[in-house]
Amino acid sequence: MYIPKYFKITDVDEIWDFVQKNSFGTIVTTEKGKPIATHLPLQLIKEGDTFYITGHLAYGNPQWRTFETCEDVLVIFQGPHAYISSSWYEDDNVPTWNYQAVHVYGSSRILDEKELKQDLTMLLEKYEKHRENPVLWDKPSPKLLENQLKGIVGFKIKVKEIQAAYKLSQNRNETDYNNIIDKLQNEGNPNSKQVAELMEKSIKKSRMQ
Repeated sequence: MYIPKYFKITDVDEIWDFVQKNSFGTIVTTEKGKPIATHLPLQLIKEGDTFYITGHLAYGNPQWRTFETCEDVLVIFQGPHAYISSSWYEDDNVPTWNYQAVHVYGSSRILDEKELKQDLTMLLEKYEKHRENPVLWDKPSPKLLENQLKGIVGFKIKVKEIQAAYKLSQNRNETDYNNIIDKLQNEGNPNSKQVAELMEKSIKKSRMQ
């Protein structure tokens, strides 16, 4: 991923926090040179000093077969994004787009049945435990679970490289920066509002450093 110096993020804790909060990602592999992508919920797991990305695909999805033939897998996580009008700048310029994105590269393998069950248990706990009537792993009937397990394939990606870009107008002067926040807040668009909030947090963080 091309990342100008203004927008490059290197704080690992900050990056992993972003991944945890934006965990519906995109997995990209290749088959005979052709890119294949699947969008799905993923989990970040740390074992010792090593990080892993885990998840599962439908058995009918041919992408899982590429996990054992591709040397590298790309996983993409994306946050809110918004159009930035050039009319919001003091000086003549061109429009752009603000966004957050993290690319993770790693090597993958298929999970065995025991590992897959453990991963699904953690996934359900993450998204169900806070609900009024949580449906955790032990609630559905064993027969239903066994039938569903036959229809999916679990995977585990060992993280080897991380690239993170937060393009939030860091290269603009203070007047432009504050005006962009104000304009985004009034766009009436949830994504624009989220980007404005991220920019405000970035200001506060830089002032505390």
